[in-house]
Amino acid sequence: MDYLLQVKIGALLGLLLLTLFFGFIPARMRWFRETSGTEAHQMVLSFISCFAGGVFLAACLLDIIPDYLTDINAELAARRVDTSFPLPEFIMAAGFFTVLIVERIVLNCKHDAQQGSDQERSPLMQGNGHGHGHGRSADLEGSAHHVHVDLQAHSSFRSFMLFLSLSLHSVFEGLAIGLQTTDSKVMEICIAIVVHKSIIVFSLSVKLVQSTVPPIWVAAYVGVFAMMSPMGIALGIGVTEAQLTSGILIQAILEGLAAGTFVYITFMEILPHELNSPENQLLKVFFILLGFSVMAGLTFLG
Repeated sequence: MDYLLQVKIGALLGLLLLTLFFGFIPARMRWFRETSGTEAHQMVLSFISCFAGGVFLAACLLDIIPDYLTDINAELAARRVDTSFPLPEFIMAAGFFTVLIVERIVLNCKHDAQQGSDQERSPLMQGNGHGHGHGRSADLEGSAHHVHVDLQAHSSFRSFMLFLSLSLHSVFEGLAIGLQTTDSKVMEICIAIVVHKSIIVFSLSVKLVQSTVPPIWVAAYVGVFAMMSPMGIALGIGVTEAQLTSGILIQAILEGLAAGTFVYITFMEILPHELNSPENQLLKVFFILLGFSVMAGLTFLG
């Protein structure tokens, strides 16, 4: 076994263990799972969640999207695909709309099921004339109730999509390590990914703990997510050893779909969830900016 392969295997094990360590801090500590604590406890949890939101915003705008655009444009240039149509952005939009459509279908099915059960419990005779106004207000109250229940039940779905998009990106990060040909470059990229991924997995674990995902599934998500970068390193080692060059375009397309998914989760779930309550708005914005700034600083340092 040559020295370069030993360095890559060491990077694989290091990434796996450190990701598990930082991911299980929120997952295993009761302090993060406590939902009936004091007002100060709830406020601190909210600020930590806002910090995680800023981390995901920076990961979206400064890491995932730029990486994808670089890879897809390089591949299109290598294949001499010259078109005025914004194909890279279209692929990303496809990922965005895929999550949107799937989520709306699930939400609509849940809404119809809830509505059907309410109709079974409602009286057979309802006023259609002078009682119409009252019926409309009742419908509005009922629809508001349905939306609240569905959104609450749906947070686990969005948590899964957040996990899926980050996992795909982690595979591509690991692939970048596995494809390197010098040990110094392997160590350089590995250190950057360790710092970056430690913050990401901590933030992901916070989000999972605060959603409706059961604790056993939080542990499973963190465990699977921790294996994604090592899996990418292993794939990169295999590609290097076999000297394969095919499949780069498929990888770039998958990156685009994952980027579109992450855009949806960031701007439709994470940030609105943090900013939808009127309490401590300025402090919440500050912690979102703080999380963004930490990731931006790490990106600037390379």
